Amino acid sequence: MPTTEAKRMGTSWLENGGVRPTRQRVTLATLLVGDGRHRHVTAESLFDAVRKSGEKVSLATVYNTLRAFSEAGLLREITVNGAKSYFDTDTSNHAHFYCEDTGDLFDVLNSDVAVSNLPQPPEGTEIAKVDVVIRLRQV
Repeated sequence: MPTTEAKRMGTSWLENGGVRPTRQRVTLATLLVGDGRHRHVTAESLFDAVRKSGEKVSLATVYNTLRAFSEAGLLREITVNGAKSYFDTDTSNHAHFYCEDTGDLFDVLNSDVAVSNLPQPPEGTEIAKVDVVIRLRQV
């Protein structure tokens, strides 16, 4: 069961992002940031954590809430293939390693990756961000 401090951190995180703290959102936010550590989750892994905590939130609500948190800038969505997305509580600019064998996603230190020679974007557009996912496999 999450501590009062963890719930307070989750609620504060939502309020700082301009997201109304409903019961279900606070439950998810507490699991995401209540211990103060950054993490990468999928909707399914967060749903499993909710069930283990004894709370009741549907998988559809988890998906919708993760999207809402991302749209509010609270999470960064990382798509590793056309069907699987991870959500990162660290929204700073950084690259990721993705292990194809295990499905694990983890951070690369920003100082280790340099992106250069980006193409000029089409007229009337600008580059919003560059996502770097380095795929790994066991040898």
